[in-house]
Order: sequence, then structure tokens, then C-alpha cells
Amino acid sequence: MTSARQPADRRGPLPARAEVVVVGGGAIGASVAFHLAEDGVDVLLLEADELASGSSGKPIGGVRAQFSDPANVDLGNRSLDLYEDFVNRPGADIGLQQPGYLFLLPAAEDVALFEESVAMQNERGVVSSMLGHDAVRRLNPYVDVDRYAGAAYAARDGFAHPKAVVEGYAAGAELYGARVRTHVTVTDVEARGNEITAVWTDQGRVRTTAVVLCAGAWTRDVAAKAGLDLPVDPFRRQIGFTPPLDPVPSRVPFTIDYGTTFYFHNAEPGGLLLGIADPETPIAFERTYDPDWLPLLRGAIGACAPALADVPVARGWAGLYEMTPDHNALIGEAAGVPGRVLYAAGFSGHGFLQAPAVGEAVRDLYAGRTPRVDVSGFTADRFVVADSAGPTQPTTSSGRRGPESNII
Repeated sequence: MTSARQPADRRGPLPARAEVVVVGGGAIGASVAFHLAEDGVDVLLLEADELASGSSGKPIGGVRAQFSDPANVDLGNRSLDLYEDFVNRPGADIGLQQPGYLFLLPAAEDVALFEESVAMQNERGVVSSMLGHDAVRRLNPYVDVDRYAGAAYAARDGFAHPKAVVEGYAAGAELYGARVRTHVTVTDVEARGNEITAVWTDQGRVRTTAVVLCAGAWTRDVAAKAGLDLPVDPFRRQIGFTPPLDPVPSRVPFTIDYGTTFYFHNAEPGGLLLGIADPETPIAFERTYDPDWLPLLRGAIGACAPALADVPVARGWAGLYEMTPDHNALIGEAAGVPGRVLYAAGFSGHGFLQAPAVGEAVRDLYAGRTPRVDVSGFTADRFVVADSAGPTQPTTSSGRRGPESNII
């Protein structure tokens, strides 16, 4: 896997002015910066650490279009188009592999829900289907198929390398004139009257009239500096890696037990990546890997894929999910605050897979154009309305639990 060489001036001085300041150097922020710069906008991308050091620092990111509501399906499907063309635009090898996503469904009601979702996905151009036991065995011989009532599968889904995507978008943005600066912390957003006038950082002031908030799990704090309340909370998620196995595991889809959220797929060299969401995880900025998580993981492995129950876990990794109350993204332009404040955050585990299409959407919102994918249902205003009627619940936009509510 190759990517563009990092320019030396990413830790250079800040420019005095930029038309738009993008805050956050993960997959979303880098995609937004690229699409704006490609559209002729003068962009400054600011990252408090290194690029892809937050949620986008995960070793492998899933890409898919299997969701239970149309907007998420469209974002995922359009992003797959753009990921498949990434080697040409912006121009980088992102290690894209497409063995498919396989959802294992424990109960008959899960099958009924996915049957509805698959029909809707097919209507929107996603080639997904329901599978029986024999088809699941052929796709993934490790699965105990008798434990499941059915399965859903889309062959185009898969995974890629987030750091390569972030670097590819950042380097592409720079080719169009954007400035990228790392190790710069935004400390305030300055406004006069109804206009933003500048962004303040720990390295000085940058004059600007527009800000795009893409700070992942840290977005709530950054948004507050612009007078905006964005309900984004951090939750730790962990994954484990086996050493190279003998025999080398066969090529399997990105496989997910819908009941437990346990998932696994191939990882280089010759091993497996294993993960599960711990329902007891508290809200916290905690990114330390904790091996006490392993019994939960092993129990889920044994139930789903007994042949893998004793595989060693050689190392692990922990990172943050940026969660909203309904597990759906926040995308839009703020109302009721001075100046132009746009946001793309709170993706609840789906930011990487939706980053290309979200970059396009934010570009179009900034330019006053209608985005290719309708993102109007993702504005933060939905929580203001919900608060007036009572607390929100973690459901999909269709009001039912769907593929996106598996926190993977």
C-alpha cells in the first residue's frame, strides 16, 4: 500500500487568512477539505494531533451500503463509488478489499426486518440479498449456521485502510491549494455581530468567515466555542488481532453477529481481526486497550464460530466512537449562531465508510447547491425538536433497529 508523501510544512506557520477553516484531520475532515479545495475554495485544515490520530486511526475500516434507512444507504453507496475510484481521484492506494459484509441474524424478527431493508436497498441500487444456511457456509465456513435464522449479504462491501484515505484526501486537497496544519488546537471562534471573523488557536489567529466542524469524538467541545450544542459523546471500542494462523484462514466476508455485535474478518498477514461492542462501556475519552474485554469477546466467538474459540489474540487496539443519541450522523449548517458554521460529526461508527459522500455533501451545502445525497434529515435540529417532546431514543430514522444500530 502506498500513499502520497507528507509535505514538511504541515507543522509550518499558520496562514493569516483562509476562506474556510476545517477543524479535524480525520477521514471526514480530510474529505471535506479535499472536496472544498477541488471546488476552488481556499481551505485551511487544522488537526490538534497528527492526521488520522483520532477515530480514523483504526487499522481497518469497514465500507458498506447495508442500512435500514434510505439516507444512510445512499451515503454508503455513493461512498463505495468514490472509494472504488480513489486511486484516480484524489489518487492513492487505500488497500480496498471487497469480500462483502455478512450479517448473521439470530431471530425470525431480525430476518423480517432485514428482508424489508434488503428490498429497499435493492430499489436504491445496492446488490444485497438474503441468504440461507448453505450459502452462509460457502461464504464463511467458520460460522455455526444452525445458531442463526438467516443472513443478509452484499458482495460489494468490504474494508480499506483509513490512514491511507486520510492522507490521500489531505494530499489531494493540498494539490488544489489547501493548507494542512497539524498539532494546532482551536481555542475559540471569534464573531462580530452576525459574522464569524476568525478562528483562534494555540498558535495564533486566522481570519475566516466560515468554519466546518469535523472533530469526531471531540466535536461537542469544539462546537461550543462556536456557540453550538452538538450532542456527540465518546465511547471506547476495542478490537483484537490474531497472529498468523496455520492454516491461514480462508478469505471470508466482514462477518457480523447481529445479536451480539461480534465481528471478524481477515487481517494481514494471515490472521484475523476480531471485535465486539461492550454494552457496559461508559462515556469517556479512554483509548487504552484493556485485556479484561477478552472474556466477552471469547464468549461471542465461541457462540458464533466455535472453530475459532481458542485462537490466540496477540495484540489489541482501542479507539473512540463518536456517538449521537440516535446513532446517526450530524450533517448540516447551524442556525441561530453567528456566521457560517457547518458540521459533519457524530457518525457513531460510520464516519469512515460515509466520508467520501459526506465531503461532497458539505461542499455542496457550503456552495448553496443541493447535495447529490439528501442529508437534510441529519441536521442537529432534529434533537431540538425531540427535546421539546421528550428524550430521544437510539433508533434509526425509520424508528426501528437496523444494521446501523450494531455499533461496529
